[in-house]
Amino acid sequence: MSQAQEQAPLYIKMHDSDNVAIVANDGGLPAGTAFPCGLTLTGQVPQGHKIALTDMQAGDVIRRYNVVIGYAIEDVQRGQWLHEGLIRMPDARTLSDLPKASRTPASLPPLDGYTFMGFRNPDGSVGTRNILAITTTVQCVSGVVEFAVQRIKTELLPAYPNVDDVIGLEHTYGCGVAIDAPGAEIPIRTIRNLAKNPNFGGEVMVVSLGCEKLQPAKLFPAGSIPLRAQEEVPVVCLQDAAHTGFDSMIHSIMTQAKAHLERLNSRQREVCPASELIVGVQCGGSDAFSGVTANPAVGFATDLLVRAGASVMFSEVTEVRDGIDQLTSRAVTPEVADAMIREMQWYDDYLKRGGADRSANTTPGNKKGGLSNIVEKAMGSIVKSGSSPISGVLSPGEKLQQRGLIYAATPASDFICGTLQLAAGMNLHIFTTGRGTPYGLAPVPVIKVATREDLARRWHDLMDVNAGKIATGKATIEELGWELFHLMLEVASGKKTWAEHWKLQNALVLFNPAPIT
Repeated sequence: MSQAQEQAPLYIKMHDSDNVAIVANDGGLPAGTAFPCGLTLTGQVPQGHKIALTDMQAGDVIRRYNVVIGYAIEDVQRGQWLHEGLIRMPDARTLSDLPKASRTPASLPPLDGYTFMGFRNPDGSVGTRNILAITTTVQCVSGVVEFAVQRIKTELLPAYPNVDDVIGLEHTYGCGVAIDAPGAEIPIRTIRNLAKNPNFGGEVMVVSLGCEKLQPAKLFPAGSIPLRAQEEVPVVCLQDAAHTGFDSMIHSIMTQAKAHLERLNSRQREVCPASELIVGVQCGGSDAFSGVTANPAVGFATDLLVRAGASVMFSEVTEVRDGIDQLTSRAVTPEVADAMIREMQWYDDYLKRGGADRSANTTPGNKKGGLSNIVEKAMGSIVKSGSSPISGVLSPGEKLQQRGLIYAATPASDFICGTLQLAAGMNLHIFTTGRGTPYGLAPVPVIKVATREDLARRWHDLMDVNAGKIATGKATIEELGWELFHLMLEVASGKKTWAEHWKLQNALVLFNPAPIT
């Protein structure tokens, strides 16, 4: 007998008004399974997939989260598996006549007294790690920088025990691009603001080729980086006449790196209030449990962080687009609501130019995990934002300048979203997953939250938090939210996540909507 058959059959209904629910049992349930309420499955239903709680006729509304996620394409029987082939997705909501700051939640009581051990930076920001990051102006230098970073780690880093790591901020931009075209400002300011991430201690080091379009002076114009009064941005240019071969280039990079390492090594962790955290929340490899377990727990922790005075960024345009009315109504002012609408419209236009729309978001893995379309996925994704008022909006590549709950507009791509949140100033990352992903980022610790107990068991040395306990009744959303909040303080203080333990690091990916020449 399978584990699924040994367990009592269980489905999860999100709202009293819903006419569908999802199967909770590992492995799904076979045809003929009877639930205590009297519902009987007419066929086999995989875990996380929807079952009809009522008979439906073609054209009837399908409701989950008390939201219309689609319409029945044909007649459906009570107890039938309601898979994506039976559901027609609704049209996108218009961006006109949206509620603006109409249901702004009251601020929750302050949460005082919570601290972590962080690195205080010269500009007042706080890092959760102490890392030397080497900025690159163009992909052409990436191989040289990668070689130099390995030499620095092997030959120099052991002498600087207070420095956690040395990394190259490598990317595929910088030349062969329309450097002044509309949209080019996004990747350029992203690279600039990546260099200013609080985990890099205010140390900016650049490696340039020399002939690229993205010249160091364009990347870092005067006043764009708060440096010591006597310094310009340090640049190692590989085409300089002083370099007489590969070894000469590596020597120059290592010499420059040593000066930065000496300053970084003088820093010590100190007690910092939780208000200094800048947390990015994101989901990847989502499934039908994302909006049931992991994302609600993250949403609860988001509210705790906001109460503690911290900053939390939620993102992914196509994964909030279908709930935009929920967001604009929570804005602190109509101007903040207008900024969210502006970002939605910009992205609608961007997708249209490419002959796509929001429906392109969902992946085969999302669908295998029970998510029929982007509307259903968005309803589960949006709950990461918790219930606090939305106090600000960032365009792609912009740097965060305020505290509270912030909507940082980014594509939904895991890697682009993570890169843009890093540029915004994120010093701690929360990543929820239902299908599973070994995602990690070198510049910042990533806490991964599993939506299902089966995933947490199988990937026991990749997932940091098991939110699947919520689905099986072993824990509440509140309990998991507090667990995650305390873990964030521990990780911010230096505790390693599994991604850090294994040194799992995805490449940075810039968002470049401008033409490539």
